[in-house]
Amino acid sequence: MTTIAVIPARYGSTRFPGKPLARDTGKYLIQHVYENVSACSRIDRTVVATDDKRIADAVVSFGGLVQMTAADHRSGTDRIGEVAASLSLDDDDLVLNVQGDEPEIDPAVLDRLIQHMTAESTCRIGTLAAPFDDAGPRDGPGSPNDPNCVKVVTDVTGRALYFSRSPIPFPRNMDGKVDRPSRWLLHLGVYAFRADVLQRVTVAGGLAPSELEEIESLEQLRWLENGLPIAVVRVSHRFVGIDTPADYALFVKRFAAGSTCVEA
Repeated sequence: MTTIAVIPARYGSTRFPGKPLARDTGKYLIQHVYENVSACSRIDRTVVATDDKRIADAVVSFGGLVQMTAADHRSGTDRIGEVAASLSLDDDDLVLNVQGDEPEIDPAVLDRLIQHMTAESTCRIGTLAAPFDDAGPRDGPGSPNDPNCVKVVTDVTGRALYFSRSPIPFPRNMDGKVDRPSRWLLHLGVYAFRADVLQRVTVAGGLAPSELEEIESLEQLRWLENGLPIAVVRVSHRFVGIDTPADYALFVKRFAAGSTCVEA
């Protein structure tokens, strides 16, 4: 089984234009992601997928692999689907979608996801989740009540039942208040697809956006609505994505202090 990791990267960002090329650490942001992903022992090849020549040139400058893609993709999944379609992959080969703005992603969590997909041959889509930190906020940004933090609930076998921006399950007996954040699971935006299913779930593959997806703005709901199970592998800690210049400044401080490792 071949395992390919594809890192979608766009130059345009409403909150942080040019984010992949931020270089205050001495390395491009996209380089941090690429190197961490490449350190995963179970990944055979890592490729950056971009529609911007500036990003492509940066990746080439540090010796990375890059593929130019169309500029009109609706999502990162559609972008990595274009890359996968150009490769000679068997149906059961794995394609990982790793976000290009997560420079602290731990190779160990990718290994765990791949290991699970390898052991469970019937799994066609897999993803990651981590409990919220009990030491973290119980309300507001970064809490289970934060709509920017996507929550997931699973069945007893670890398959996803639903993803939502709302706090699920809803703590009815506590009037909606969060008492212990770790009771909620935070979805981490890494996916592993079997090559055949990846081509099916893209817009190019004919799976049109669904009603639930449009309401919550979560593409994984399209897959669930169409009967595609998603395995959820739990890890102990989240890794921090970079959404804004302020997020990046904090990452630079952690990097300078040598404290960017995240336990899996």
